[in-house]
Amino acid sequence: MTMFADDTRDVSASRSHLDRLEAEAISIIREVTAGVDSPVLLFSGGKDSAVLLWLAVRAFRPARVPFPVMHVDTGHNFDEVIAYRDALVSEFGLELVVASVQKSIDDGRIADPGPTGSRNRQQAVTLLDAIKEHKFDAAFGGGRRDEDKARAKERILSFRDRTGAWEPRAQRPEPWNVLNPRIAKGEHLRAFPLSNWTELDVWEYIEREQVPLPSIYFSHRREVVHRGGMLLAIGGPVVAEVGEKVSVETVRYRTVGDMSCTGAVRSDATTHREIIDEVAASRITERGATRADDQFSESAMEDRKREGYF
Repeated sequence: MTMFADDTRDVSASRSHLDRLEAEAISIIREVTAGVDSPVLLFSGGKDSAVLLWLAVRAFRPARVPFPVMHVDTGHNFDEVIAYRDALVSEFGLELVVASVQKSIDDGRIADPGPTGSRNRQQAVTLLDAIKEHKFDAAFGGGRRDEDKARAKERILSFRDRTGAWEPRAQRPEPWNVLNPRIAKGEHLRAFPLSNWTELDVWEYIEREQVPLPSIYFSHRREVVHRGGMLLAIGGPVVAEVGEKVSVETVRYRTVGDMSCTGAVRSDATTHREIIDEVAASRITERGATRADDQFSESAMEDRKREGYF
C-alpha cells in the first residue's frame, strides 16, 4: 500500500486536466491549513476520502500530514473498509480520531434506530460533538458538486454556525477562486478540495496515481438481498426478512457508507480501466443509484446537511 514509490511523471501530460484539479485541491488544502488553528480531515474509507488523503500527503510531504484524520464510525461499516482504514493509518503514521455513533446512542445523544435501521442521519450529532470536543475549526471533506443537487450548492469553503448548521443562502462568495477561511469564535468551516471533480475524474486519478482502495470497490462475489430496488449485502445490520431471498451476485460498490443503506451494483469490473468505462457510460450518480438514504426524498441530503451532516 506504499504511496509515491515511483513519482515519475509523463512530461507530455504535465498540463492535463487531472494535473489542474490536483494543483487546485492541494492549493485549497494548504491555504485552509494556513488560515485556521485546528483542522481535521474527514475519512470514511471511501474513494473520495482516499483521494483527499492522498492529496493531503502530497501537499505536505516529505513532512507528515499536520492534522488528524477523523472517521465517524456508525458501527455498521463494511469489514473491508475498517481494515483498509487501519492499514492506511498504520502505513503513514496518521493520527486517527474515531467518533462513535454507538457511543452517542449509549450517551442518549441520539435515538437508537434499532439493529437494522440506518445510522447515516445520526452521524451529524456525533460529528458535531467530536468537532466541539477536539476544538476543530475546519474539517476537510471529500464532497463533490456532481454527487447531489444539495452538494452542488456548496462553495469550496462551507461555513457552519455555532450550532453546526448549514445555510446555503448565507455562504460567502468566492470570486476568482479567492478563499476566505476566517471564522468567528464558535463557528467552523468545511472545506471541499474535490468540489470541481467528477466521479470519472476521481477514478482516472486513482488509476494514474494507483491510489489504494478497499477491495469492495472491485468486482467480487457477495451474498445480497434485493430490497427497495437495491442489492444490500447480508451481514451486520442487514438480515433477510420474511419472504426475501438471499442470492450470491457478482457486484462491486460505487460508494461506501452505512451497510444498511448502501447498495451494490452488478459488475464484472476488476480493474481501474474497466471501472472507468462503467462510470463513463453511467447516467446515474453513484449516490442516486446506491444510497437508500438519498432516495428517501428529493431534499434528503440538503435536510441532513442543514443539521450538520458532511
